[in-house]
Amino acid sequence: MKFVDEATIEVIAGKGGNGAASFRREKFIPKGGPDGGDGGRGGSIYAVADRNINTLVDFRFARLHRAKNGENGRGSDQYGAAAADITLRVPVGTTIFDAETGEQLFDLDRHNERATLAAGGHGGLGNLHFKSSTNRAPRQFTPGQEGEQRKLKLELKVLADVGLLGLPNAGKSTLISKVSNARPKIADYPFTTLHPNLGVVRTSPSHSFVIADIPGLIEGASEGAGLGHLFLRHLSRTRVLLHLVDVSSPDPSIDPVDQAAQDARAIAEELRLYDKDLYEKPRWLVLNKLDMVEDPDDVKQRLCDALDWTGPVFGISALTGEGAQELTWRLQEWLDAEREQANIAQDKADGSYIAEDPRFDDTRSDSV
Repeated sequence: MKFVDEATIEVIAGKGGNGAASFRREKFIPKGGPDGGDGGRGGSIYAVADRNINTLVDFRFARLHRAKNGENGRGSDQYGAAAADITLRVPVGTTIFDAETGEQLFDLDRHNERATLAAGGHGGLGNLHFKSSTNRAPRQFTPGQEGEQRKLKLELKVLADVGLLGLPNAGKSTLISKVSNARPKIADYPFTTLHPNLGVVRTSPSHSFVIADIPGLIEGASEGAGLGHLFLRHLSRTRVLLHLVDVSSPDPSIDPVDQAAQDARAIAEELRLYDKDLYEKPRWLVLNKLDMVEDPDDVKQRLCDALDWTGPVFGISALTGEGAQELTWRLQEWLDAEREQANIAQDKADGSYIAEDPRFDDTRSDSV
């Protein structure tokens, strides 16, 4: 299925039914009084996040979503029926904006999370509600309210723990195909990847994480050059970025370390220009194609010195898979620790955190 990460739609909720002005007229029952019922509620339109959907492509073809109006009230105390609601199922990670003002309305980042896109109008009141001791034959009734109408922009930000970052042909697609179940298109020309690819990396039967590969960035991407700028938003939800750098050079006259350092600085600068928060995310340096250099250790040290790099650094060969397993294990350990800290912080915020007491640690063994 084609990956579509944004769409513009219009939602129109149903109008409420009108109230009725009616009087009870039956043989042998004089002065029956008012019996006009209320109108039914108009249909509302909701959005629900569904983890079984991974694209917004359906909304490219179905742009208008209109709910039905509620029924009008009738005599004999008959209320109008409410109209059926409409539920739009969207991928988890969908952000919904007002298309006219640009205001963010909803961020559906959890399965089954629900948002009201357009509320249906309330039904009008029948004359039954207006009777009183001084107004025994009311002819007042109210019309149904109009339903809400909005023009919305849907944007999908994929939910991944790890994001791959780098120039075109840095080896991102090859790496994700080696360590996960994703099977992206791989070729020896730039911009092979045209849309984000997600893969699940399973490091053990009970441990896994999601990795995302986006189209390669080039210099000027923050201003719209190339393809990667269209998908940089997908990296905003990741916990850590893997910055892949190609340390091989087919041209013997070019120092591969100098070229790799220049490429790494260019990508880092594009991140900074695009989004400061994204630039400040944890980032690991991954040197790819080390199997094509004579002295991998020397290349790794020289590149770290050139970049003044003090963070985690790994050397791999995405083609052969060398070093990829160690990288995934380290990622899993780091992500597990991050999740545990996030859970503790959430428990503290909820007031349900209980600190462990070492006196009741069953895993401890005291020597006799």
